[in-house]
Amino acid sequence: MILVSSCLAGMKVRYNGTDSLDIHIQKLVDEQKAMTICPELLGGFMTPREPAEIVGGTGEDVLNGTAKVVEFSGNDVSDMYIRGAYEALSIAREVNATLIVLKENSPSCGSVAIYNGAFENRKIAGNGVTSALLKKEGFKVISEEQISEIFLPKEM
Repeated sequence: MILVSSCLAGMKVRYNGTDSLDIHIQKLVDEQKAMTICPELLGGFMTPREPAEIVGGTGEDVLNGTAKVVEFSGNDVSDMYIRGAYEALSIAREVNATLIVLKENSPSCGSVAIYNGAFENRKIAGNGVTSALLKKEGFKVISEEQISEIFLPKEM
C-alpha cells in the first residue's frame, strides 16, 4: 500500500484550509492503490491552523529534542508534530506501506526541503518531523515532486 499526504489527494487539510491536489496521487487513491494520511491532523491540529516552521534544525533535530516546531505566533507545537509523526508511523506499519508520498516543504512532510524557521519564505535542505521518523524506521519517503519519476513513463 502507498501512503500519501491527504492534501495531495485533494483534501482541504493544509494549515490554511486548502489542498495541494496532484492528479496522479488522486488517481492512485481513486484506484485504491493508495490511502491518505495527514500527520498534522493525526497530531491533534485542526484546519485551518497557524503556519508553523522548524526552528533550529530539521525534523531529525525535533525528534532528538534539539529543535522545535513553532507557530507564527511563537507557540511551540513540537509535541503535536511528534505525536502526528508517530501516528503516521503506526499506520505505515499497519498497512505495510511500500512507499510514502508526502507534501514537500511541510514541517511534517517535507522530504527534501523545509522552510528555514524564520517565516520568510526561504527553504533549506531537510526533512520534516514525519518524514524524518519514517525514513529512520526504514520507509521509502518521497515528495509529490518525485512521483513522476516512479509512476510516469520516461520521455525519450
